[in-house]
Amino acid sequence: MSWARMSFRGQTVFVNVDDAGRPVLDTEGRAEMKYRESDSKVYRPAPSNLGRAGQDGGAPAAPRPAGGSGSPSPARPSAKKTGAKSSAVKRAPGPASLDTQHVWTDGACTGNPGPMGIGVLFIANQSRRELSEYLGVGTNNIAELTAIERGLALAEEAAPSRDRPVRIYTDSQYSIGVLSLGWKAKANQELVARIKKRLALFPDVIFIKVAGHAGIPENETCDELARQAIVNRA
Repeated sequence: MSWARMSFRGQTVFVNVDDAGRPVLDTEGRAEMKYRESDSKVYRPAPSNLGRAGQDGGAPAAPRPAGGSGSPSPARPSAKKTGAKSSAVKRAPGPASLDTQHVWTDGACTGNPGPMGIGVLFIANQSRRELSEYLGVGTNNIAELTAIERGLALAEEAAPSRDRPVRIYTDSQYSIGVLSLGWKAKANQELVARIKKRLALFPDVIFIKVAGHAGIPENETCDELARQAIVNRA
């Protein structure tokens, strides 16, 4: 194991790399990262968010899975009538292009039903926005879906023409199912229909299932924003 300097969100960090200087990935396709080489705590960002030292991320060296050789297998998205797609793996694929909009979302609920909050992290090029919003009383599924709806609104605001690729990262299999896998929504039908209508306006959207509460920095940020919204009722 060796730790090499790379860039993450404009900061210089240390990433576990192989002999060729490429990030070593775990079984879920995440890299190992420290903010200081002497740190004992290790974070696991998506390789698409790592760049060479001095860059702002988004242009990483080709990653290599731990315990294997060659490049990781690509995600196998399946097209849906809404125009959205869904990744079949629990990791983020490499960026489709440098102008890809990355939308991380999470919903939280104290009790189910109970007070709801959402957290959204929007990243595109050097732009980064965070959203924390209290929704009132409802279910966890409503919170997860609403977080995605708010994330799409941020993508529209950043690129009104909607011509930029969008990647939506969520730990909610329910949301991915009803929005892109053809699952029938037995509840929240109006909300699901509204989001599907919005998704159809984007020519290139892919949903990516990420593991919740697994130390993925962006997912953890969204979870914290959602919980803060519940605590602050803001």
